[in-house]
Amino acid sequence: MKHRHLTFLSTCAIVLGTASFAENFEYTVGDMVFEGYVAVPQGEARGTVLIVHDWDGLNDHEIARADAMAEAGYVGVALDLFGRDAVLEGIDDYRRETGALYADREEFRARIAAGADAAAAMENVPEQMVLTGYCFGGAAALEGARAGFDMAGFVSFHGGLDTPEGQDYSATNAPVLVLHGSADPVSGMTELAALMEELRDAEVAHESRIFGGARHSFTVETSNDWDADANAKAEAALLEFLDEVL
Repeated sequence: MKHRHLTFLSTCAIVLGTASFAENFEYTVGDMVFEGYVAVPQGEARGTVLIVHDWDGLNDHEIARADAMAEAGYVGVALDLFGRDAVLEGIDDYRRETGALYADREEFRARIAAGADAAAAMENVPEQMVLTGYCFGGAAALEGARAGFDMAGFVSFHGGLDTPEGQDYSATNAPVLVLHGSADPVSGMTELAALMEELRDAEVAHESRIFGGARHSFTVETSNDWDADANAKAEAALLEFLDEVL
């Protein structure tokens, strides 16, 4: 049984703040079923923001981010990369799920692509999309960039920054924004500098915003690394980026 930190909405539309509706949706990769969440703004959307979850799976954090995107005038789509039936009860489970995808990059990419395709197939969801993510999801955004996914942009929030052996950014066809804490013990300033050099050498438009003293999960309010100031600045940087590319 899958254990999440939220109760998914029914598939019928509801009124949600300034959003016209929000609902969960399903998609498949092979025999696996995945369950995401979409929030659509009132009026014509300015574009679509795909959100890949942290290593603990799709939960209230990503739901809140999708809702915030709808409030800002974008369709917010929280993707699920672990599957509806994944058991997510603790660190060992999180490591199992993320480790499996880090070890199988084709499957990693297939799950991102399937979620994006499912979102694009829904009504009122603009084709112009930006792929974003938090921690594991930030690594997923960079994976999508290296895969050459047809996106308007890629945004990593405190994500893993290393490039796997045999990969590069030669197929990346949209700008990359990296939002990172200077005190991140998982991916440090050396890894960030190396990524910036890779993007420069590949002639990919790129930018990084570094938040002094912010640690790894600075955007997650329930984390010991929560940093309200850094989070606010990162979200503002995201909105600036979206305004430029969508």
